[in-house]
Amino acid sequence: MADLRPYPLGALVRRMFRELDRRQTIFDLPARRFFLGDAERDLSVSFNGHACSTPFGPAAGPHTQLAQNIVLSWLGGGRIVELKTVQVKDDLVIPRPCIDMQTVGFNVEWSQELSLQESAEEYVKAAILLRVLEASRVLDLAPGFGETIFDMSLGYDLAGLTSDRVQRFIGMMRDARPIIDRLRREIPDEWQAFRDLAFPVAISDSVTLSTFHGCPPQEVERMADVVMRQGLHCIVKLNPMLLGGAETRRILHDQLGYREIEVPDSAFARDTTWTQMVDFTGRLAESARSLGVGFGVKFTNTLIVRNHRRFFPATEREMYLSGPPLHVLAMQLVGRFRQAFADTVPISFSGGIDRLNFPDAVALGLVPVTVCTDLLKTGGYERARGYFVNLVNRMRAAEAATIDDLVIRAFGLGAPALATLNLDDNTRARCEAALTTAGNLRAAAGPDVYRRWVSAARVLNTAHYAARVLDDDRYSAARNRQVPRKIGSHLALFDCITCDKCVPVCPNDANFTFVLPAMRIPIVKAWHDGHAWRTRVDDELVIEEKHQIANFADLCNDCGNCDVFCPEDGGPYLIKPRFFGSREAWAGRPVKAGFYVEPRLDGALVLGRFDDREFTAEVQGGVVRFSGASFTVTFREDDPEGSLDGQASGEIDLTYFRIMNWLRVAVLDPSAVNYVNCLDERVTDRSPGP
Repeated sequence: MADLRPYPLGALVRRMFRELDRRQTIFDLPARRFFLGDAERDLSVSFNGHACSTPFGPAAGPHTQLAQNIVLSWLGGGRIVELKTVQVKDDLVIPRPCIDMQTVGFNVEWSQELSLQESAEEYVKAAILLRVLEASRVLDLAPGFGETIFDMSLGYDLAGLTSDRVQRFIGMMRDARPIIDRLRREIPDEWQAFRDLAFPVAISDSVTLSTFHGCPPQEVERMADVVMRQGLHCIVKLNPMLLGGAETRRILHDQLGYREIEVPDSAFARDTTWTQMVDFTGRLAESARSLGVGFGVKFTNTLIVRNHRRFFPATEREMYLSGPPLHVLAMQLVGRFRQAFADTVPISFSGGIDRLNFPDAVALGLVPVTVCTDLLKTGGYERARGYFVNLVNRMRAAEAATIDDLVIRAFGLGAPALATLNLDDNTRARCEAALTTAGNLRAAAGPDVYRRWVSAARVLNTAHYAARVLDDDRYSAARNRQVPRKIGSHLALFDCITCDKCVPVCPNDANFTFVLPAMRIPIVKAWHDGHAWRTRVDDELVIEEKHQIANFADLCNDCGNCDVFCPEDGGPYLIKPRFFGSREAWAGRPVKAGFYVEPRLDGALVLGRFDDREFTAEVQGGVVRFSGASFTVTFREDDPEGSLDGQASGEIDLTYFRIMNWLRVAVLDPSAVNYVNCLDERVTDRSPGP
């Protein structure tokens, strides 16, 4: 079973700066793919009264569970981070694999995989890392482009929300000083100047409320009320079942062509209806105004469908749909909601967002616009930059200097929106002139009229886009059936086609590359005949590629996404060498090929597992102590066969030592940067043995 083990803050700092210096990447994201702002366009928005540098962010899910995930999302331009949903049951066993992005996107992964305490610490670590990155000035951030909001995601019922454990989590997120004071001491000496930074104490003051599918509407309302009465801003995440069974199936099957996807009747029978949602939204909005906190809704949660595929365990009867078809469904709900509430209730959005429709969603005034499924596809976090390239291009084409200007100009509905306002002739004339001559819309309208103009444009834009997206062929089943290409070969421990697709598609950045010199290793068997050691060569292990793939198991939750996109069969996370950050982790999670490497003065300790066979190699000053279930021997590192000594019952396959030793050399290479050699500050300029 996968068992996530958070990576230490000090090692994250070490890796972050070493990697940027040596490879011009951070957590494997190339610096050329960072998005650090645009000097000519103001991309900022307001979220619950806070300024945010962009409306973009990762949705609660696999991209917001660990500190390095959040940093990667931030480097891609995410400034409203919806943290992974936490709940009182923090010891769930999640099915493996749990993410299937072969076509549109399915998952069976819905809650945190860390304890509540660990989750809080990961979010605090992420906030510290972002503050350190800004303070270091190693990034060419545009002025004011660091404004970032962390948004808690809490679930799933009232009893859990009000439990002591979840309330303690909320307390840690509102006042993180004890965690910060402990963690700041972990910043390595090389960067000790950052220990005294003024880190943000209040990690979050807002909650996106995620409820069970089928949670009674009165309970949803009570949960939101509890959150707001604690002085927290609240967003209620709503479900796509609000469309009703007939309309959902009409769009999914008849309009888009996804006839193989079945939404069970029970999903609608047990969920909130549209009328119930409208009723409690109105009451909660009024309550929020009286309490002086923000309130909004989010469209949408994923869609429950029957598990008709063979990717997930057979025990999973249902799965959750995301991606292109969800975009169309969710936008119909946004359209209906704006018909009911106009622009009086803020809307957060997630559902099939990609680089092409991101500018459209932003032009509807949705804040934030969050992404998950698209970032799980080829390129991973590198895809985020394309969102901003397209957004800036759209703003430039519309001659919009700000996001609100884009709302007015994006769909050519600025004039009709203006016509809905009751204005005097002079104001209307100034606004019309500014609209047609690319003038300053805000200056022409004045602050109050401009605000109302933007609001009216959001409503008109929404109706226009919701209707248009229904007929957009790129969301159809016909356009989304192609699966990632497989070439018919099976992965092995070493060598593959080295496409590196498995590295960026891992949401946790658990897969990494290393260099292992091409070589031919003799498969040497040794035994003691009662008088002397004997050896023979049975065959040889041939390693043809210098470029190899490995997995840092502590950060891998066996989601299976790298298997989806790997051109070869078998799954990199299952077949490739898996390294652990501690002996305890190595011992507690048996995998096909697992290793623990601990650097020592003049050597190292290596623990290795090959299927069900376990070995220990201790290298010290060129002398090796190698042991397994039935032997303990010593020999010189440079001449194992000629210097054997010790005891053995039966044959010893010295190939296992050679593999372990070469892996040790490769991952501890001080010129490399990976999760193994950044754990120990002693791995700097010292080269391991031959």
